[in-house]
Amino acid sequence: MDPTATILVVEDEPAIADAVAARLRAEGFGVHVAHDGPSGVAAAAEHAPDLVVLDVMLPGFDGLEVCRRVQAQRPVPVLMLTAREDEADTLMGLAAGADDYLTKPFSMRELVARVHALLRRVRRAAELARDGEAAPVQRIGDLEIDRSGRRVRRAGTDVHLTPLEFDLLACLAQRPAQVLTREQLLAQVWDWADASGTRTVDSHVKAVRRKLGGDVIRTVHGIGYAVGG
Repeated sequence: MDPTATILVVEDEPAIADAVAARLRAEGFGVHVAHDGPSGVAAAAEHAPDLVVLDVMLPGFDGLEVCRRVQAQRPVPVLMLTAREDEADTLMGLAAGADDYLTKPFSMRELVARVHALLRRVRRAAELARDGEAAPVQRIGDLEIDRSGRRVRRAGTDVHLTPLEFDLLACLAQRPAQVLTREQLLAQVWDWADASGTRTVDSHVKAVRRKLGGDVIRTVHGIGYAVGG
């Protein structure tokens, strides 16, 4: 738990916004709330939150545009809320820079678990950066993964991945040709103790493939995913 973290909730339905804010405050977080796209972007600039909980459907402009503008200001983990379990909507959210998503209706317990997991990942990445230990650049075919700089190149071209997409690719590439199950990836990348989010893994794999090409991460049907081999 990180009681010093500040969270911005951008949600136009007052009942949902109030319930989410109340639960996060009960967890010890500082919480700010906005109810439309423009005020969400302004609140992010004013408060510099450690994490944003962001609804897709918003007045003014939608959550995808909010995500793009907020990420352009400064990198921040985004948990996106979507009303429909639509894969196209999910992929658009991930492409806009979201790190994770929840489909409405969701349990507050699940939302809190996702928030804690995202903040743990950010904290671990910051600790590794402070340690300053330079990791060698890993090359798999024409793919280059720079763990220290958190950069990826394919065929000599830089490819922008969100922090979670990078962690997913790096986790798979750390064991070339080894197949990791969705449950293993949830535990190692998302830091989840249960296997309730296997579709989340599938959605993020699709997002990485859209950016790097369909041949980088291979599916081993009935088991999971692998890089190389």
